[in-house]
Amino acid sequence: MSGIAEKISEQIAQELNVNTSQINAAINLLDEGATVPFIARYRKEATQGLDDNHLRELETRLNYLRDLEARRQVILTSIKQQDKLTAELISQLHAADNKTRLEDLYLPYRPKRRTKGQIAISAGIEPLATKLFNNWQLNPEHEALKFVNSQAGFADAKAVLEGASSILAERFSEDANLLQKLRSHMLKQAYLTCKIVKGQENASTKFRDYFDHSEKLQGVPSHRMLAMLRGRNEGFLTLKIEVDPNQGKSSVSSAEQIINEHFTLRLTKQAGAEFLTSTVRLAWKTKLSISLSNELLTKLREKAELQAIKVFAQNLSDLLMAAPAGAKVTLGVDPGLRTGCKIAIVDGTGKLLHTTTIFPHVPQNHWDKSVRTLVNLCRQHKVQLIAIGNGTGSRESDKLVSDVITQLESNKPQKMMVSEAGASVYSASEFAANEFPDLDVSLRGAVSIARRLQDPLAELVKIDPKAIGVGQYQHDVSQSQLSQSLDDVVEDCVNAVGVDLNSASGALLTRVAGLNKTMANNIVKFRDEQGAFTNRQQLKKVARLGPKAFEQSAGFLRITGGDNPLDQSAVHPETYPVVEAMIKQLNLDSANLLNNEQLLRTVDISNLVNAQFGEVTIKEIIKELVKPNRDPRPEFKTASFAEGVNTIADLHEGMVLEGVVSNVANFGAFIDIGVHQDGLVHISSMTNKFIKDPHEIIKAGEIVKVKVTEVDVDRKRISLSMRLDDKVGESKPIAKIHNKSDKANDNKNKLPGSKSKQSRHGKPKKAENAAMGNAFADAFAKLKK
Repeated sequence: MSGIAEKISEQIAQELNVNTSQINAAINLLDEGATVPFIARYRKEATQGLDDNHLRELETRLNYLRDLEARRQVILTSIKQQDKLTAELISQLHAADNKTRLEDLYLPYRPKRRTKGQIAISAGIEPLATKLFNNWQLNPEHEALKFVNSQAGFADAKAVLEGASSILAERFSEDANLLQKLRSHMLKQAYLTCKIVKGQENASTKFRDYFDHSEKLQGVPSHRMLAMLRGRNEGFLTLKIEVDPNQGKSSVSSAEQIINEHFTLRLTKQAGAEFLTSTVRLAWKTKLSISLSNELLTKLREKAELQAIKVFAQNLSDLLMAAPAGAKVTLGVDPGLRTGCKIAIVDGTGKLLHTTTIFPHVPQNHWDKSVRTLVNLCRQHKVQLIAIGNGTGSRESDKLVSDVITQLESNKPQKMMVSEAGASVYSASEFAANEFPDLDVSLRGAVSIARRLQDPLAELVKIDPKAIGVGQYQHDVSQSQLSQSLDDVVEDCVNAVGVDLNSASGALLTRVAGLNKTMANNIVKFRDEQGAFTNRQQLKKVARLGPKAFEQSAGFLRITGGDNPLDQSAVHPETYPVVEAMIKQLNLDSANLLNNEQLLRTVDISNLVNAQFGEVTIKEIIKELVKPNRDPRPEFKTASFAEGVNTIADLHEGMVLEGVVSNVANFGAFIDIGVHQDGLVHISSMTNKFIKDPHEIIKAGEIVKVKVTEVDVDRKRISLSMRLDDKVGESKPIAKIHNKSDKANDNKNKLPGSKSKQSRHGKPKKAENAAMGNAFADAFAKLKK
């Protein structure tokens, strides 16, 4: 291993708080083409137990540090070609542990456009600038006369001094250590100020709480930063970083003081004091403050985007890992009013059995006819589950289904409201067109709704993760980073559950570790032509699926009722010889070994250890044999929406309702309580104890009980609390101000004169209402449609 690679391994090991040997093993496997799910599941021996979270973080940091090293080499080469590479600079460049520091050091040597400072240097004024900087007693005007150069555009002492000042200002702005000091100072002391663009006061009320807002730079949470950035991008808001917001125009800023201290400029009444003081101010005002403000705003945006992506990824994971209802005949209802309700029935494997459209609601009002149609369909197909999309007309359709169930004498199906986010995207997709070429687009959505109740993971993988609608400001973040993060989540979830090789769709197979779209489609084609797979070894006959792909994917692909009972488990084919040795040791066959925990406890592990498979791997095999093909997802449960509560107008303060968590943000969670408009539980109303992140106690898809604390029918906003013992008005609904102690704490982090206040969770009451009650809630409502 090279010195650079060793250094990278050591740094990542330190960051993840694990041994360097673990990192080296993981890096080697990644470089050999192994996937994260495969390494996490089947190479625990090598990595000494690194899980998928460790490995994802390792992969991200590895790419960053390798990019950093590549950039370092480019910079070293560039400076060397300029013949300016010193031993001290080499040392500083090698010590730089992040891209910002590296670029700071490179700044003086970066090829530049023709600046005022460069023009002055070309005119021979640099010696004067150095002279005045080193000797404050010199008279600048007198010294400048010696450098007058009319031909170069410096015709008098004033022009010469301006040139000298520009040279020094550029020199100051390229000092890496000074940049570090100023950056640190701004992060600790500066304020982010947001104001309305003049003339836009009435144009966009959704940003009204940011019209005159200011808060400490270091305390800006991601959702608030993204809301302000959206306002700026739409032309309604301006953003500015202010180091000394209360400072008078004539006083010396704290940043200028740092510049003076850095260069040990003790300027009082020396002849050159005024010149150098104005030069320091020039450097700060025209260069350093602008470049650092832009840099810090970029950093804040990137940090906010990462947090938003993290929230989206967590919600997506929770949604994908939601409990499956199982292989039951399911009727899907895609609600609609004027256009009618689309109906689709699928069997236990998801195969489409029947479709139709009914018109129970306005304007047709064929209620009784629709009930009879659904009753007959339920009897004919022995329907066990009814999935109702939660879009427009969902509550009316829920009531319709309730009437249907009451008319069924026996075998009454169970009904459940299902998120239909992304169903329309699936309906118009290439995958849906290939799956149902002769089916009307409007009916495909009903099929998706039915299937996602049976198995959310298997159905949702067919949809672009960004269209599932569980993100926070998802359209405002880096789309490439978002896509990569969500793809990683889907891959991890699919491989954690495992895939039935004989029933999985091409979309689901594509997400299996080691497989791509071509391989997945070839598996489906092979299955269609040759019949069901009877053993995993047949995968080697699939076109384009080579040894590496087989190694990576085989353990995640399951076969029920095949030639080898082990093929239904997560035991990898490469370890079948270990199981055979185990069978021989216990004098059993493989079928009797599965699920036999009592007998498996008696296995002598020491006699099975060999050069290829150690104790860790064998224990993992036994763990899987005890519960083969175990599903890590929770048990299926349904939420019961309150009867008679169909619209927001039916709500009143104090109601306790059951609902489903539809989305989680870092300021709270949105709850579907069956009235089409989701309510919000603010983070401060989730529990009596302090929490930093709602994900600590709640996740998307979870069923919860909530109390209604405030209803605004006109604005379609519902405030909820999970603190059921609170009296109405005590649970801190989002539109109310916190108590005096909260406001006292807020003032510590608030610019005097600012109207925005912060809660004990670091969220401003009014500003947050705008962010989540308007920008986010509105966007979320659109996504659901």
